[in-house]
Amino acid sequence: MTTIDWGALEAAAKAVRARAHAPYSRYHVGAAVLDEQGRVHAGCNVENASYGLTICAERGAVMKMVSEGGLRVVAVVVVTGGSEAGSPCGACRQVLAEVAADAPVRAIAVDEAGRETERFDSSVDALLPRAFRGALVTGA
Repeated sequence: MTTIDWGALEAAAKAVRARAHAPYSRYHVGAAVLDEQGRVHAGCNVENASYGLTICAERGAVMKMVSEGGLRVVAVVVVTGGSEAGSPCGACRQVLAEVAADAPVRAIAVDEAGRETERFDSSVDALLPRAFRGALVTGA
């Protein structure tokens, strides 16, 4: 079992959030996932003028994990701005369901100075109950 270093995940998500490309929404998001090998993979949102091509931070972190040989997400941290912590969107929840089984999810909001304004803890299953899961999680 992989030990979750929440501090390292939070630091990685906060750091990558600073590199988000969000010229349209101005909503900068950083995410970090911990894989089954104990490695941290971070991603930020990258917006595109053709909105459907925008990549969310959570999906970016998962894609990075897979490209670096990770198979399963053990834990997720998402960092957003504002007064309320934003949780993964529907598309990100589905991607996480494919690779995360019932991983814990921590969402954190920070103000402009980087001070935490809110946090909540949940899980992939709580965010997307009865999710459709493919072969990676089920072993099919």
